[in-house]
Amino acid sequence: MTDNKYVNEWIRESAELTCPNEIVWIDGSAEQTELLRRQAMSTGEIFKLNEELLPNCYLHRTAINDVARVEDRTYICTTKKEDTGNINNWMAPDECYAKLGKLFRGSMKGHTMYVIPYSMGVVGSEFAKIGIELTDSIYVVLNMLIMTRAGKEVIDALGIDDNGFVKGLHARANLELENRYICHFPEDNTIWSVNSGYGGNVLLGKKCFALRIASYLGRKEGWMAEHMLILGIETPDGDIKYIAAAFPSACGKTNLAMLIPPKVFAEKGYKAWCVGDDIAWLRVGKDGRLWAVNPEFGFFGVAPGTNESSNPNALATTRRDTIFTNVVHDFENNTVWWEGLDNNPPEHAMDWTGKKWNRTRYNKKDTSTYGAHPNSRFTVMATNCPCISSEFNNPEGVPISAIVFGGRRAKTAPLVYQSTDWLNGVFVGSIMASETTAAQAGAVGVVRRDPMAMLPFTGYDMGDYFTHWINMGKKIKNPPKIFNVNWFRTDDEGNFIWPGFGENLRVLLWILARCDDKVDAVSTAIGYVPIAEDINIRGLDGITVDTIRELLHVDRDLWLADAADIEKFYAKIGDRVPRELYDELTALKSRLN
Repeated sequence: MTDNKYVNEWIRESAELTCPNEIVWIDGSAEQTELLRRQAMSTGEIFKLNEELLPNCYLHRTAINDVARVEDRTYICTTKKEDTGNINNWMAPDECYAKLGKLFRGSMKGHTMYVIPYSMGVVGSEFAKIGIELTDSIYVVLNMLIMTRAGKEVIDALGIDDNGFVKGLHARANLELENRYICHFPEDNTIWSVNSGYGGNVLLGKKCFALRIASYLGRKEGWMAEHMLILGIETPDGDIKYIAAAFPSACGKTNLAMLIPPKVFAEKGYKAWCVGDDIAWLRVGKDGRLWAVNPEFGFFGVAPGTNESSNPNALATTRRDTIFTNVVHDFENNTVWWEGLDNNPPEHAMDWTGKKWNRTRYNKKDTSTYGAHPNSRFTVMATNCPCISSEFNNPEGVPISAIVFGGRRAKTAPLVYQSTDWLNGVFVGSIMASETTAAQAGAVGVVRRDPMAMLPFTGYDMGDYFTHWINMGKKIKNPPKIFNVNWFRTDDEGNFIWPGFGENLRVLLWILARCDDKVDAVSTAIGYVPIAEDINIRGLDGITVDTIRELLHVDRDLWLADAADIEKFYAKIGDRVPRELYDELTALKSRLN
């Protein structure tokens, strides 16, 4: 399918290693895709669901020991260990190639090797990067056809002399947990994944390429790969401004990406448009602003908890052309169900492992009685989303007015605050944190730092990553303003004070007003907080101006304790944390005192 000697030589070497029975190129055509679906159905790799209720939808089950990303088995392999940093797992490239080579050897005997050329970003755009994944899994092929722009046009765009593509090799092998590895070789533009079939470990265009490898490339080439949603807010006069926002897990990222304006705003003509729910690539435009694209083509979303109330746009997106993984199979109606979908679990169903599920044992408080795996997923094209932005396929991307960081803090962080400048904003992003809840493993209330929500996804040393952010600020003539939000402040009884979900638009409107210098703010030790009256609470039951004042209060003692914890975290990252961030921390302590 190509005359590119670099591609063909790499495929030949990989085939000699893995020994497939045949090699099949993925051309992206509807005919080939349907043929692959039928082949996967014949082997039980996927199951066709009710065509009338869920047109062109399928169910897949992973191995029981293969249900999530394996961070302890994820490695960054650089020549110098210090370039990987203290946060990532490191292995020397030669050692890793040798170790995994033994696991890959002969792993595709009796199987087909599928060659998937794919583009992260609109094919041929300035933002786009090309990858090729070799895999023995039709499930991977079908997901990559949803999650990326894949097929013949990609390999044609690469041409015959370009060796700048990202090489991804995946084999299911024996699905052995003890021999499961997801390894990145940023210096070689290479990703190897073996002994897994779970999407987060084997859809190599996602976190592996679009964040770990891309963050390395971005630093080298002068752009940014970030774990961020991209959201457009349209005002009644038709003006649309865009934010990029980073949140750790369990902080409402997908819900914000598909936000539905409250009725009081929708009636006035406010709208929200999703450009991306997970990853943003950002470059400095010719106008001196920061522009962003969503490099992905689909959503790989968590099913449990997605429902008509929590995220109606996400639910509507999954009503057709979707691959569901590890959810409940309602075999009477041949549909799917998961915890949190509704209060009517099916009577005749199989759980995510394929065993008959007894709904009478189902207890919301006991996950062992659940039918769907807590990390069960749906894969669907973004263009199915009712609120997908008209700019989704714009090769130029969208201009970013604000960068928003967030976390889950019961008392420390206010509802919203603004950094004083770009450097201070980098500091704000570097200290992002969430507190553990009862739903998470470990003790409740433990602070977990996750800078820019990139702790598991940066493809090099985290201190160097901070430096790259600082250097990018020097290149952006008209930088976006940087903010931090916290939807999770609680009262003394542990109840959330702010209603969240669509009501978060009220905070975003204040943020965008600040970007346009339309409202003033109050200077505090941590940054600028709103004048309480400037947060629009019209039509919001139970929330008064005094409530907003409480949500915006900055507790000096809590922040001094947090500052001490930040210093420990910086020390854990290592000696490449830039001096400028330590200076920001010192200045914060001084202002608090």
